[in-house]
Amino acid sequence: MHSQNEIRPRKLVIRNIGLMLSGDLANPILEADTIVAVDGVISAVGPAKEVDCEGADVRIDAHGCALAPGLIDSHVHPVFGDWTPRQSQIGWIDSAMNGGVTTMISAGEVHLPGRPRDIVGLKALAVTAQRAFAAARFGGVKVIAGAPVLEEGLVESDFADLANSGVTLLGEIGLGSVKTGPRAAEMVRWARKYGIQSTIHTGGPSTPGSHYIDKDVVLEADPDIIGHINGGHTALPIEQIRCLCEGCRRGLEIVHNGNERAALYAARTAGEMRQLDRIILGTDSPAGSGVQPTGILRMIALLSSMGDIPAETAFCFATGNTARMRGLDCGLIEVGRRADFVLLDRAAHSSGSDLLDSVGKGDLPGIGMVIIDGVVRCQRSRNTPPAERLPELVSSIAMRAA
Repeated sequence: MHSQNEIRPRKLVIRNIGLMLSGDLANPILEADTIVAVDGVISAVGPAKEVDCEGADVRIDAHGCALAPGLIDSHVHPVFGDWTPRQSQIGWIDSAMNGGVTTMISAGEVHLPGRPRDIVGLKALAVTAQRAFAAARFGGVKVIAGAPVLEEGLVESDFADLANSGVTLLGEIGLGSVKTGPRAAEMVRWARKYGIQSTIHTGGPSTPGSHYIDKDVVLEADPDIIGHINGGHTALPIEQIRCLCEGCRRGLEIVHNGNERAALYAARTAGEMRQLDRIILGTDSPAGSGVQPTGILRMIALLSSMGDIPAETAFCFATGNTARMRGLDCGLIEVGRRADFVLLDRAAHSSGSDLLDSVGKGDLPGIGMVIIDGVVRCQRSRNTPPAERLPELVSSIAMRAA
């Protein structure tokens, strides 16, 4: 958990990077082997001879490992702290960090036992979740929470109140009593007016009280994100998925806890349309199928190996695409972005010739280090396979202080 008293290094230098993944679809691989961050923000990227590496508080030798932006899980359902009542599990957020996730986005705090459905209660829960997760980071992960589920009785002034309180998201439309296109469309317009981003549930019901949401409701509601277009868990018919891809320009969210056939179909359809920039990834966890610490990595490997998508492109779905669509200051390796990184390599004994080839063959990579806001949060991951190469923390102010 993030502590106010922890030592936060001012300057971080990572050298000898063997492959730098940018998170940018237009240029997914950078010609660089060194990255510098100052006060948690990327300040320089390039060849070592062109970058100022002096005066570093923390030095990391990547030993030829790849570096990617920290992964973003676009669809989670947090409740309070690092606990999920859905699976009665503690530590799921920290566990996801060990799977390379550095940022999570709430699609609604729907698993809270006795979740309030009255207007006063749902607004209070949203503000509480937003405040609590902004103040406490479990495993250092940035959880953007406070996503109220739409219920009948909400009026425009409620959206203004939520926005003024710092709420920036709506929970999945369709998990509450608002389930028709016209009613949802009205509330989406109110949300958009006050800078609140909307996501809609897609497919069959996932929890008691949720609803079947088909293409007509989605297209009429016109949300910013088509949540789990591959179902959560039950997907729409293939022809409806194509209609959603072709019928709007909104985000296409593909999740781990959905239909894999539908996931591949949605990705291929977006590719045929030359609109891969619309694809973002989530886990839709915690859920009935559990918590998936490596869920985002698994989706990258699935889409690459079975969807014929280059691995470096698939990494963009979970980084730069999500960052741009969600308005985040991370997710891309470029000056001015937050210093959220994953250092990783081909898993030992993978049949792939290198990291990208191994992911393209469906193997998960091994994570050797996760860095959030310039702070090393874990070294060798406890949840991924052993990597062939591991980065080394050469020196740090914390080490010197010890």
